[in-house]
Amino acid sequence: MISLAIVVSEFNNEITFKMLEQARSHADKVGARASYVMYVPGTFDMPLAVEQLLKKKNVDAVVTIGAVIKGATRHDDIVAENAARLISDLSLKHGKPVALGISGPGMTINQARKRTRLVPVRAVSAAVNMVLRLRKLQKAVSGETVVIDDTADNS
Repeated sequence: MISLAIVVSEFNNEITFKMLEQARSHADKVGARASYVMYVPGTFDMPLAVEQLLKKKNVDAVVTIGAVIKGATRHDDIVAENAARLISDLSLKHGKPVALGISGPGMTINQARKRTRLVPVRAVSAAVNMVLRLRKLQKAVSGETVVIDDTADNS
């Protein structure tokens, strides 16, 4: 069983809490378990939570859930770009997948509502597929011949 941690932004919670429901449901469908769910004030606040969860031995991957909606300034761009960069860096630092289930920037509230199902499902699928592929890679390192690019794993 794959153990996931989910980090959810409370900002825009009318969107993100629906996304969390979808993420949990999809995790069950693909044989994963959401072992931890951690709420953070906003998407910009995610990296610290992600790092703490990646340190846990019983977490195979982290899924981030957020909705960064366009405002009157470029603030949404700054939030999304910085969060994505730091989250990516943490994945590399800890050697565990972190899936970017953050919709935006540059989207309206209506666009965000339309993405409440698709974005979290894709994020959970990406996290699970990366864990499975990294496990295959570990077997290859031990001398076994394995196919790492197994597109049949995609959900």
